[in-house]
Amino acid sequence: MISIHLILFLAFGAVALAGAINLLAQTHPINSALSLIAVMAALAGEYLLLGAEFVAAVQVIVYAGAVMVLFVFVIMLLNAGVEEHTKGSRVAVIFGIPGVLISSILVAWTVLQHSGTEEVAVGALPGAPKTIGVLLFHGFLLPFEITSILILIAIMGAVVLASKPPTGPPAASPAGGPRKVD
Repeated sequence: MISIHLILFLAFGAVALAGAINLLAQTHPINSALSLIAVMAALAGEYLLLGAEFVAAVQVIVYAGAVMVLFVFVIMLLNAGVEEHTKGSRVAVIFGIPGVLISSILVAWTVLQHSGTEEVAVGALPGAPKTIGVLLFHGFLLPFEITSILILIAIMGAVVLASKPPTGPPAASPAGGPRKVD
């Protein structure tokens, strides 16, 4: 008999997979960002099934909320329109697709053979806010801070890319000679 947890797991997984495929298939950046929000919401549902309510709430509030607002803000700041499509690189098709397939098979095999994991009962993993807080701000403080710095650098890079230098002929100086550019 199929349990409700398995049905919900498959439903949330299907939504996450469909959102990820739609994220890649979209040509407009805003639509891709909305698809990413759907993926993050589906992952929050998966966290709820694992009994990690705090992580699910953080997933929705921080990632689907705050981080995606920043992404949409940067997309609008860059004034990104519809992406141009090219035929792609022949080298990428010849080496990239088989390389990704082989790498995926190797990673899956390694994880299945050497993970040492077994089935865990629902709610058996640490999910209490105090436990997650201790893990996040003690055990995983460095990766947490590095991630926040990387997001800050990405936003600063987007702002620098968005500020385009003025194009056109240089203006003449008042003396009539060529204008010196600093």
